[in-house]
Amino acid sequence: MAGQHERSGIAVTPSQADFREAMAHLPAAVNILTTDGPNGRCGITVSAVCSVTDDPPTVLVCVNRGSAMHDVFRANGRVCVNVLGGEQQDLALHFAGATKVAMAERFTWDIWDHSQEVPVLKDALVTAIGTITDAVPMGTHSVLFVTIDRITTRAGGQSLVYFNRAFHRLDAGSAA
Repeated sequence: MAGQHERSGIAVTPSQADFREAMAHLPAAVNILTTDGPNGRCGITVSAVCSVTDDPPTVLVCVNRGSAMHDVFRANGRVCVNVLGGEQQDLALHFAGATKVAMAERFTWDIWDHSQEVPVLKDALVTAIGTITDAVPMGTHSVLFVTIDRITTRAGGQSLVYFNRAFHRLDAGSAA
């Protein structure tokens, strides 16, 4: 039973470690959330992205409130959710802060379209540009609600997913 210890049947609140272990087994698309504006240009790798509704088109994105970039996203108000393809693992690592590449340098690479008001990854599987219309604090994170006003989709290619603390490529033709 969910939420109960297997042997005793007694409901137990999961520890943070138990919760994180369980969430590691929840496959998630890998995305880079970007922004630009008066408060600066930045991007972070995020896996907590989910559709909310299609009327109006809205997604939610969870961002750690302890991140220096959290306030930049909130203050700028405009963002792009760049859904990564299977070949973009290195980019995910750069924007997760796992490398020594400075934020400003990450946006000088010729992989970005800077003609929009926010950085858009040219070869992303999906780019969804929108406005943060609400932010709800929840524990260590903020749940940002983003109303999407522009979206593009690239046909074909693999998706980059994060599962069991590792990156994996998922083919479009993969089926259970």
